[in-house]
Amino acid sequence: MKNKIRLYYLLIVIVLLLSSCNLPSNNVDDIAGTAAAQTVQALLTSPTPLGGVAYTLTFTPLPGPSATNTLVPPPSSTSTPVASPTSNCNVAQFITDVTIPDGTVMTPNQAFTKKWRIKNIGSCTWTGFSMVFDSGDSMNGPATKAISTVNPNQEIDLDVNLAAPATPGNYRGFWRIVTSGSVLVPMVNGNQGKTFYVDIKVANATSTPTNTPAAFAVTSVNYSVGTFNESGYTACPIVTANITANGAGTVTYHWVRPDGNSTSGTLTFGSAGTQSVTEKWYLGSAAIAPFWLGVYIDTPNHQDFGHTNISPCTSP
Repeated sequence: MKNKIRLYYLLIVIVLLLSSCNLPSNNVDDIAGTAAAQTVQALLTSPTPLGGVAYTLTFTPLPGPSATNTLVPPPSSTSTPVASPTSNCNVAQFITDVTIPDGTVMTPNQAFTKKWRIKNIGSCTWTGFSMVFDSGDSMNGPATKAISTVNPNQEIDLDVNLAAPATPGNYRGFWRIVTSGSVLVPMVNGNQGKTFYVDIKVANATSTPTNTPAAFAVTSVNYSVGTFNESGYTACPIVTANITANGAGTVTYHWVRPDGNSTSGTLTFGSAGTQSVTEKWYLGSAAIAPFWLGVYIDTPNHQDFGHTNISPCTSP
Protein backbone atom coordinates (compact mmCIF):
# COMPACT_ATOMS: atom_id res chain seq x y z
CA MET A 1 0.00 0.00 0.00
CA LYS A 2 2.81 2.42 0.90
CA ASN A 3 4.56 1.62 -2.38
CA LYS A 4 1.41 2.56 -4.30
CA ILE A 5 1.16 5.86 -2.44
CA ARG A 6 4.77 6.73 -3.24
CA LEU A 7 4.27 5.79 -6.87
CA TYR A 8 1.23 8.01 -6.95
CA TYR A 9 3.22 10.96 -5.57
CA LEU A 10 5.95 10.37 -8.13
CA LEU A 11 3.42 10.49 -10.97
CA ILE A 12 2.09 13.79 -9.64
CA VAL A 13 5.60 15.23 -9.58
CA ILE A 14 6.23 14.14 -13.19
CA VAL A 15 2.92 15.65 -14.29
CA LEU A 16 3.84 18.92 -12.58
CA LEU A 17 7.22 18.92 -14.30
CA LEU A 18 5.63 18.38 -17.73
CA SER A 19 2.88 20.94 -17.22
CA SER A 20 5.32 23.61 -15.99
CA CYS A 21 6.91 23.73 -19.43
CA ASN A 22 3.68 25.13 -20.93
CA LEU A 23 2.98 27.90 -18.41
CA PRO A 24 3.00 31.33 -20.02
CA SER A 25 4.68 33.28 -17.22
CA ASN A 26 8.37 33.17 -16.49
CA ASN A 27 7.63 33.59 -12.77
CA VAL A 28 5.31 30.56 -12.75
CA ASP A 29 7.98 28.52 -14.55
CA ASP A 30 10.50 29.42 -11.88
CA ILE A 31 8.15 28.58 -8.99
CA ALA A 32 6.90 25.29 -10.48
CA GLY A 33 10.38 24.25 -11.50
CA THR A 34 11.73 24.96 -8.04
CA ALA A 35 8.93 23.01 -6.32
CA ALA A 36 9.31 20.03 -8.65
CA ALA A 37 13.06 20.00 -8.18
CA GLN A 38 12.67 20.02 -4.39
CA THR A 39 10.12 17.13 -4.54
CA VAL A 40 12.33 15.04 -6.78
CA GLN A 41 15.30 15.74 -4.53
CA ALA A 42 13.29 14.58 -1.53
CA LEU A 43 12.25 11.36 -3.24
CA LEU A 44 15.78 10.64 -4.45
CA THR A 45 17.16 11.12 -0.96
CA SER A 46 14.44 9.01 0.64
CA PRO A 47 15.94 6.03 2.52
CA THR A 48 13.36 3.68 1.03
CA PRO A 49 13.03 3.70 -2.76
CA LEU A 50 9.75 2.74 -4.38
CA GLY A 51 9.31 -1.01 -4.43
CA GLY A 52 12.84 -1.29 -3.06
CA VAL A 53 14.19 -0.36 -6.49
CA ALA A 54 16.56 2.63 -6.94
CA TYR A 55 15.56 4.94 -9.76
CA THR A 56 17.96 7.12 -11.67
CA LEU A 57 16.44 10.17 -13.35
CA THR A 58 18.12 11.42 -16.54
CA PHE A 59 17.30 14.91 -17.85
CA THR A 60 17.73 15.58 -21.56
CA PRO A 61 17.99 19.32 -22.51
CA LEU A 62 15.12 20.49 -24.67
CA PRO A 63 16.09 21.39 -28.19
CA GLY A 64 16.43 25.11 -28.84
CA PRO A 65 18.28 27.60 -30.93
CA SER A 66 21.99 27.36 -30.45
CA ALA A 67 23.90 30.51 -29.61
CA THR A 68 25.95 31.86 -32.43
CA ASN A 69 28.97 33.98 -31.64
CA THR A 70 29.46 36.74 -34.21
CA LEU A 71 32.96 38.07 -34.44
CA VAL A 72 33.03 41.87 -34.68
CA PRO A 73 36.12 43.06 -36.53
CA PRO A 74 38.10 45.82 -34.85
CA PRO A 75 37.36 49.34 -36.17
CA SER A 76 39.47 50.26 -39.14
CA SER A 77 41.55 53.43 -39.10
CA THR A 78 39.87 56.43 -40.82
CA SER A 79 42.75 58.86 -40.54
CA THR A 80 43.77 60.51 -43.81
CA PRO A 81 47.47 60.81 -44.57
CA VAL A 82 48.64 64.40 -44.15
CA ALA A 83 49.52 65.98 -47.47
CA SER A 84 53.06 67.15 -47.88
CA PRO A 85 53.29 70.96 -47.65
CA THR A 86 53.54 72.82 -50.94
CA SER A 87 56.95 74.31 -51.56
CA ASN A 88 57.09 78.03 -50.79
CA CYS A 89 60.42 78.58 -52.51
CA ASN A 90 59.15 80.52 -55.54
CA VAL A 91 55.92 82.44 -54.88
CA ALA A 92 54.93 85.90 -56.19
CA GLN A 93 52.26 88.36 -55.09
CA PHE A 94 50.50 90.95 -57.24
CA ILE A 95 50.57 94.30 -55.38
CA THR A 96 49.07 96.93 -57.70
CA ASP A 97 48.88 98.49 -61.16
CA VAL A 98 51.49 101.27 -61.19
CA THR A 99 50.40 102.65 -64.58
CA ILE A 100 47.40 102.20 -66.90
CA PRO A 101 44.58 101.27 -64.48
CA ASP A 102 42.07 98.71 -65.76
CA GLY A 103 39.67 100.22 -68.31
CA THR A 104 42.00 103.05 -69.39
CA VAL A 105 40.75 104.54 -72.67
CA MET A 106 43.28 104.57 -75.54
CA THR A 107 43.14 105.85 -79.09
CA PRO A 108 43.82 103.35 -81.90
CA ASN A 109 47.53 102.39 -82.15
CA GLN A 110 48.42 104.51 -79.12
CA ALA A 111 51.75 103.50 -77.60
CA PHE A 112 51.98 103.12 -73.82
CA THR A 113 54.02 101.49 -71.07
CA LYS A 114 52.25 99.17 -68.64
CA LYS A 115 53.83 98.68 -65.21
CA TRP A 116 52.87 96.24 -62.43
CA ARG A 117 54.25 96.02 -58.89
CA ILE A 118 55.08 92.44 -57.87
CA LYS A 119 56.54 91.08 -54.62
CA ASN A 120 58.68 87.98 -54.02
CA ILE A 121 56.94 86.37 -51.02
CA GLY A 122 58.76 83.05 -51.39
CA SER A 123 61.86 81.89 -49.56
CA CYS A 124 64.14 81.77 -52.63
CA THR A 125 65.89 84.49 -54.63
CA TRP A 126 64.71 85.00 -58.21
CA THR A 127 67.68 84.67 -60.51
CA GLY A 128 67.32 84.35 -64.28
CA PHE A 129 63.51 84.66 -64.11
CA SER A 130 61.44 86.14 -66.93
CA MET A 131 58.11 87.82 -67.57
CA VAL A 132 56.32 85.91 -70.35
CA PHE A 133 53.20 86.72 -72.40
CA ASP A 134 50.59 84.13 -71.46
CA SER A 135 47.34 84.68 -73.38
CA GLY A 136 44.81 87.24 -74.60
CA ASP A 137 45.80 90.35 -76.54
CA SER A 138 49.56 90.81 -76.89
CA MET A 139 49.24 94.47 -77.98
CA ASN A 140 52.57 94.27 -79.84
CA GLY A 141 54.40 93.34 -76.67
CA PRO A 142 57.46 91.03 -76.57
CA ALA A 143 57.06 87.30 -76.06
CA THR A 144 59.35 87.40 -73.03
CA LYS A 145 61.33 89.92 -70.99
CA ALA A 146 64.07 89.19 -68.45
CA ILE A 147 63.61 90.12 -64.78
CA SER A 148 66.47 91.33 -62.63
CA THR A 149 67.40 89.48 -59.45
CA VAL A 150 64.73 89.76 -56.75
CA ASN A 151 65.38 88.75 -53.14
CA PRO A 152 62.76 87.27 -50.79
CA ASN A 153 60.32 89.89 -49.46
CA GLN A 154 61.48 92.39 -52.13
CA GLU A 155 59.12 94.30 -54.45
CA ILE A 156 59.86 95.00 -58.10
CA ASP A 157 58.10 97.02 -60.82
CA LEU A 158 57.73 95.03 -64.04
CA ASP A 159 57.06 97.09 -67.17
CA VAL A 160 56.49 96.35 -70.83
CA ASN A 161 56.05 98.62 -73.85
CA LEU A 162 52.74 98.02 -75.65
CA ALA A 163 50.51 99.57 -78.29
CA ALA A 164 46.72 99.75 -78.40
CA PRO A 165 45.05 97.76 -81.22
CA ALA A 166 43.84 99.67 -84.26
CA THR A 167 40.18 98.65 -83.86
CA PRO A 168 37.95 100.11 -81.14
CA GLY A 169 36.98 97.63 -78.43
CA ASN A 170 37.97 96.15 -75.07
CA TYR A 171 41.32 94.36 -74.85
CA ARG A 172 43.12 92.37 -72.16
CA GLY A 173 46.51 90.64 -72.21
CA PHE A 174 47.75 88.17 -69.57
CA TRP A 175 51.38 87.80 -68.41
CA ARG A 176 53.15 85.40 -66.05
CA ILE A 177 56.51 84.89 -64.36
CA VAL A 178 58.61 81.78 -64.98
CA THR A 179 61.85 80.51 -63.50
CA SER A 180 65.09 80.00 -65.43
CA GLY A 181 63.78 76.49 -66.11
CA SER A 182 60.48 77.88 -67.54
CA VAL A 183 58.50 76.71 -64.47
CA LEU A 184 55.46 78.85 -63.66
CA VAL A 185 55.75 80.93 -60.46
CA PRO A 186 52.40 80.99 -58.58
CA MET A 187 50.89 84.48 -58.27
CA VAL A 188 48.97 85.32 -55.08
CA ASN A 189 46.17 87.87 -55.82
CA GLY A 190 46.75 87.18 -59.51
CA ASN A 191 44.30 85.94 -62.12
CA GLN A 192 43.60 82.25 -61.36
CA GLY A 193 46.62 82.33 -59.08
CA LYS A 194 49.12 82.49 -61.92
CA THR A 195 48.88 85.62 -64.12
CA PHE A 196 48.52 89.41 -64.08
CA TYR A 197 47.10 91.48 -66.92
CA VAL A 198 46.70 94.79 -68.73
CA ASP A 199 43.15 95.92 -69.55
CA ILE A 200 42.34 98.83 -71.88
CA LYS A 201 39.51 100.21 -73.99
CA VAL A 202 40.23 101.53 -77.49
CA ALA A 203 37.97 104.32 -78.78
CA ASN A 204 38.11 106.50 -81.87
CA ALA A 205 39.74 109.88 -81.34
CA THR A 206 37.31 112.76 -80.99
CA SER A 207 37.94 116.35 -81.96
CA THR A 208 39.07 118.60 -79.15
CA PRO A 209 36.64 121.48 -78.65
CA THR A 210 38.05 124.98 -79.06
CA ASN A 211 38.50 126.68 -75.72
CA THR A 212 36.05 129.56 -75.42
CA PRO A 213 37.12 132.39 -73.11
CA ALA A 214 34.98 132.54 -69.99
CA ALA A 215 32.44 135.33 -69.90
CA PHE A 216 33.43 138.39 -67.88
CA ALA A 217 32.32 138.02 -64.28
CA VAL A 218 33.14 138.74 -60.68
CA THR A 219 34.58 135.55 -59.24
CA SER A 220 34.80 136.48 -55.54
CA VAL A 221 34.25 139.16 -52.92
CA ASN A 222 36.24 139.09 -49.66
CA TYR A 223 35.66 141.37 -46.68
CA SER A 224 37.84 142.98 -43.98
CA VAL A 225 36.57 145.12 -41.09
CA GLY A 226 38.24 148.16 -39.46
CA THR A 227 37.16 151.17 -37.36
CA PHE A 228 37.18 154.98 -37.69
CA ASN A 229 36.52 158.01 -35.45
CA GLU A 230 34.55 160.93 -36.81
CA SER A 231 32.09 163.63 -35.68
CA GLY A 232 31.94 162.51 -32.11
CA TYR A 233 31.78 158.82 -33.00
CA THR A 234 34.50 156.43 -31.79
CA ALA A 235 35.44 152.96 -33.13
CA CYS A 236 32.79 153.00 -35.82
CA PRO A 237 32.86 150.14 -38.37
CA ILE A 238 34.34 150.51 -41.83
CA VAL A 239 34.16 147.53 -44.21
CA THR A 240 36.46 146.93 -47.18
CA ALA A 241 35.20 144.70 -50.00
CA ASN A 242 37.89 143.18 -52.25
CA ILE A 243 36.18 142.46 -55.58
CA THR A 244 37.94 140.07 -58.01
CA ALA A 245 37.02 139.80 -61.73
CA ASN A 246 38.23 137.28 -64.32
CA GLY A 247 39.00 139.74 -67.09
CA ALA A 248 38.38 143.16 -68.61
CA GLY A 249 34.97 144.73 -68.09
CA THR A 250 32.77 146.97 -65.99
CA VAL A 251 31.28 146.00 -62.64
CA THR A 252 28.35 147.73 -60.99
CA TYR A 253 27.53 146.97 -57.36
CA HIS A 254 25.69 148.22 -54.31
CA TRP A 255 26.16 147.80 -50.57
CA VAL A 256 23.42 146.08 -48.63
CA ARG A 257 22.68 146.16 -44.87
CA PRO A 258 19.81 145.04 -42.63
CA ASP A 259 18.19 148.47 -42.25
CA GLY A 260 17.56 148.62 -46.03
CA ASN A 261 19.83 151.59 -46.77
CA SER A 262 22.45 151.13 -49.52
CA THR A 263 25.03 152.90 -51.65
CA SER A 264 26.16 151.88 -55.15
CA GLY A 265 29.24 152.22 -57.31
CA THR A 266 31.07 151.21 -60.51
CA LEU A 267 34.44 149.57 -61.12
CA THR A 268 36.27 149.24 -64.43
CA PHE A 269 38.70 146.36 -64.93
CA GLY A 270 41.27 146.50 -67.71
CA SER A 271 42.18 142.84 -67.09
CA ALA A 272 41.65 140.16 -64.55
CA GLY A 273 42.40 141.34 -61.03
CA THR A 274 41.08 142.69 -57.73
CA GLN A 275 39.83 146.14 -56.74
CA SER A 276 38.69 147.35 -53.33
CA VAL A 277 35.79 149.57 -52.19
CA THR A 278 34.86 150.70 -48.65
CA GLU A 279 31.67 151.50 -46.76
CA LYS A 280 31.22 153.29 -43.40
CA TRP A 281 28.24 152.94 -41.08
CA TYR A 282 27.66 155.35 -38.21
CA LEU A 283 26.09 152.95 -35.75
CA GLY A 284 24.99 154.59 -32.51
CA SER A 285 24.65 152.75 -29.22
CA ALA A 286 20.88 152.87 -29.59
CA ALA A 287 20.95 150.93 -32.89
CA ILE A 288 19.13 147.62 -32.95
CA ALA A 289 20.90 144.43 -34.09
CA PRO A 290 21.70 142.69 -36.36
CA PHE A 291 24.67 144.62 -37.71
CA TRP A 292 26.32 143.62 -40.99
CA LEU A 293 27.42 144.89 -44.39
CA GLY A 294 27.77 143.14 -47.73
CA VAL A 295 28.06 143.65 -51.51
CA TYR A 296 25.63 142.71 -54.27
CA ILE A 297 27.08 142.58 -57.82
CA ASP A 298 24.49 144.02 -60.19
CA THR A 299 26.50 143.45 -63.40
CA PRO A 300 27.73 141.24 -64.78
CA ASN A 301 26.78 138.58 -62.17
CA HIS A 302 23.50 139.65 -60.59
CA GLN A 303 24.75 137.86 -57.48
CA ASP A 304 24.81 138.41 -53.71
CA PHE A 305 28.29 137.75 -52.29
CA GLY A 306 27.26 137.51 -48.65
CA HIS A 307 28.16 139.87 -45.81
CA THR A 308 30.36 140.42 -42.75
CA ASN A 309 29.27 141.20 -39.17
CA ILE A 310 30.17 144.52 -37.56
CA SER A 311 29.81 146.25 -34.13
CA PRO A 312 28.24 149.66 -33.24
CA CYS A 313 30.27 152.77 -32.50
CA THR A 314 31.15 153.76 -28.93
CA SER A 315 30.77 157.22 -27.37
CA PRO A 316 33.90 159.40 -26.96
